[in-house]
Amino acid sequence: MQAATLSGAAVAMGALNACSQQSAQSAPAASAATGESATGHSQQSYPCYGTHQAGIVEPHQNFGIVCAFDLTAQNVSQLSNYFRALTARIEFLTQGGELQDGDKSLPPAGSGILGKVVPPDGLTITVSVGASLFDQRFGLGDKKPKHLQEMRDFPNDKLQAAWCDGDISIQFCAFSPETCQNALRDIIKNTSAFAVPRWSIDGFLPKTEPDTAARNLFGFRDGTANPNISDPQIADSVLWTGVAENSLDEPAWTKNGSYQAIRLIRHFVEFWDRTPLQEQEAIFGRDKYSGAPLGMQHEHDTPNYASDPNGDVVPKDSHMRLANPRDAEFLKRHQLYRRPFDYSRGLAKNGQLDVGLVFICYQANLADGFLFVQNLLNLEPLEEYISPFGGGYFFTLAGVQKGEFLAQNLLS
Repeated sequence: MQAATLSGAAVAMGALNACSQQSAQSAPAASAATGESATGHSQQSYPCYGTHQAGIVEPHQNFGIVCAFDLTAQNVSQLSNYFRALTARIEFLTQGGELQDGDKSLPPAGSGILGKVVPPDGLTITVSVGASLFDQRFGLGDKKPKHLQEMRDFPNDKLQAAWCDGDISIQFCAFSPETCQNALRDIIKNTSAFAVPRWSIDGFLPKTEPDTAARNLFGFRDGTANPNISDPQIADSVLWTGVAENSLDEPAWTKNGSYQAIRLIRHFVEFWDRTPLQEQEAIFGRDKYSGAPLGMQHEHDTPNYASDPNGDVVPKDSHMRLANPRDAEFLKRHQLYRRPFDYSRGLAKNGQLDVGLVFICYQANLADGFLFVQNLLNLEPLEEYISPFGGGYFFTLAGVQKGEFLAQNLLS
């Protein structure tokens, strides 16, 4: 085990240096590889360095994978090497470049599923840390984010330990599923000396019209009331820990990070598909097809709950009304930003479809954000049609500048 760990550290340092060289070549390599253009993968890339990690405020890509990892690193030095290797691979994968194979008697440099030249394809890779990272292994207990915790059951949950928590979560988002898969395999391979996968789930975002939220697998639009984080002031007040007013008491290293809540929620769609339309719309509080609040015409119309105190138009126990009461205090303190995917895993053992939602949201304060909102939703009528079984709470690390590595300010 010790020999494997030491060689892994050397690999990590080599990967960081190699990635810097590959990164400098990536743009010309990608454009010069005329054979790769036939794959149809996009050359669009998002910056992998900056104040914040990519994968939160960027436009929501259509495909994603969320994978949680358990660390096998034994000390802070090895943990640093893990984050160095991870940062290096993120740079190469998100910016694109040519795989550098060596001796053919050795494994190839990459999976090859995207060809020899890896296109950026809109890939973002977002790294977060779980509560267990701050146990006794690395001596980081006094640096734990204030609200970071392991996921506990809400009343309707049936959480399975194998599908919950983890030392690390990595969110992969891209324009194609194979780009996400390639990135996941690359990172598993290049960080295997330090971390092993705990659970992983693939997701997709249905296509939708411009300026409309995508539909979930119940057929309703999901995320209509998301805050407009393209406005930097709104993003600062909703997303960024150490910047938002309700998150200024966190450890200094957390500044410009964000709390990530992940919920894996199975949907009982056979039952739902036999439910009357009127009941479906009452459960969500919206017209199924237009997405408008009940009694209104357009998806982005703002409901006036003050004029409907008894819930005669929009039921008081509808998902929309419970999740966002739209009062001044809620809008100031309890907003979160949703970035979900749907999932489909074939058939369950009972012969029913195993489909549902990979709910992902970001907020500056987990207690004021997801935990507060989820408590408002306890015992809602929608619970009859869903069963949360996994996920976790994580803290998304702040971005870094070129030459630095993720979590550097935590580990220094």
